[in-house]
Amino acid sequence: MAQRRRSRSRLVVRQARQRDIDAIQALAQRAYPRQTPYSRDEIRGQLNNFPAGQLVAEYEGKVVGYCATICLPESQVLAPHTWEEITGGGYGSTHDIDGDYLYGYEVCVDPEYRGLRIGQRLYKERAALCVKLGLKGIVFGGRLPGLRRRFRQVGSAEAYVAQVANKELRDRVLTFQLNNGYEVLGVLPDYMPGDKESMGYASHLIWRNPEHKFKQPIPGDSHVHLQLPSTVRVATVQYLQRSIRSFDEFRQIVTYFVREMSDNRCDFVVFPELFTVQLLSIENEPLEHYAAVRRLADYTDEYRSVMSDLAVRFNINIIAGSHPSWEGDDLLNMGYIYLRDGSEHRQPKIHPTPGERHWWNLRGGNSLNAIETDCGPVGVLVCYDSEFPELGRHLTNQGIHLLFVPFSTDDRAGHLRVRYSAHARAVENQIYVATAGNVGNLPRVHAMDIHYAQSAIITPCDYPFARDGVAADTTPQVEMVAIADLRLDVLREARTSGTVQNLLDRRHDLYRIQWKGGMRGGGQ
Repeated sequence: MAQRRRSRSRLVVRQARQRDIDAIQALAQRAYPRQTPYSRDEIRGQLNNFPAGQLVAEYEGKVVGYCATICLPESQVLAPHTWEEITGGGYGSTHDIDGDYLYGYEVCVDPEYRGLRIGQRLYKERAALCVKLGLKGIVFGGRLPGLRRRFRQVGSAEAYVAQVANKELRDRVLTFQLNNGYEVLGVLPDYMPGDKESMGYASHLIWRNPEHKFKQPIPGDSHVHLQLPSTVRVATVQYLQRSIRSFDEFRQIVTYFVREMSDNRCDFVVFPELFTVQLLSIENEPLEHYAAVRRLADYTDEYRSVMSDLAVRFNINIIAGSHPSWEGDDLLNMGYIYLRDGSEHRQPKIHPTPGERHWWNLRGGNSLNAIETDCGPVGVLVCYDSEFPELGRHLTNQGIHLLFVPFSTDDRAGHLRVRYSAHARAVENQIYVATAGNVGNLPRVHAMDIHYAQSAIITPCDYPFARDGVAADTTPQVEMVAIADLRLDVLREARTSGTVQNLLDRRHDLYRIQWKGGMRGGGQ
């Protein structure tokens, strides 16, 4: 008897994943060629802030449709609003795990595949998600691509929507949405000013979940829980700068810390900024500033090899401080991150200090991305970068819960600039921040000869956290390690029901962080 060949689905709708980011961005460009599409950072934020709410349609391995949603309270989705303010500028950072409604802020379909009813499939899957989560329904602002052409005829956006709802006129988007069971709540002016066809207007639409009336409430239960561990154990190394005789000695010191933190079942171990400067003591030559940092860069390949090997061998994520590295003709202060699988991520220091620019001719990097780990998305800001609020907010928009700050300062004042900034980033973004600094001295290394640090693991300031906003810290000027267990579930609850709710209470109607080159999508 002949075996029946197992066929693979040609068209599937599934949850979007990080590897889809480039495909989603390209899809938005094809779907809305007259509008600037999303940036990769915005799409990354959408996926990180509410993973279950982002769907793609995939046809024969190609992403041909995308749907983006968040959960929001009833009072917010039913009130007048704009696309920018309700989506957090396109990042989905306004997502509220205790929200009553699913809010849709993007559906786009590849023009070449519209005959496959991709939009209808996405709407159906979104409704299924709403039912699964036990939400009251779905709300969104819908485009009105026929409005501008018929505005003189109808006289107002409200009249146009009413006539389409009464089937006196046809709008290719609104008619489709009404046929899929949505009701008109009204009209949203200035919803998306860049949408010229819709003249900035949107129809305010709702789909009511017929199953919600049968829902049995569970006290204290949120609708949506991110698939992340509830607790993450973080270790920060306050590293002693002292003379060594060989690179192998450096390897032994670093291996000791990684092995011990792995034995303590830590998920992350954090090393300081430029802690590799110790390597200059091997030859112990009195090098001038620029010559010294160039010589340090010669160790880049050996340093990277060691860190990648340690991450795999000891099954731990390593925030490997920073190290001067060449990118073309530019020398950058590069942060390195190694995950348990040995993969490498790099985060350049965006703002070299005046001293770094003057003495070492270091250049600033241009990219700032959340890094996907098995403990959720994390961010890294190298020392001085932590003193710029915009950077921490940009990473938080991308969905981070943990921020790592490797630093190196030579006096208490410099250390406190980083320390106070770390506390501010933790409060304003409702995230955990771990700092790691150098102590000790290297007498023959210009501009990196003395060090001051008191490393710490910092929390927001609210009832569920440490009384002074410090989960763990070190003794100043002593080589040691601080370890803390950080509760991600408590952090998520604090964001939506804390004494203060800095993320949810942002005035998106007044201000936002826009990374240069940041772009917008097309809406519903």
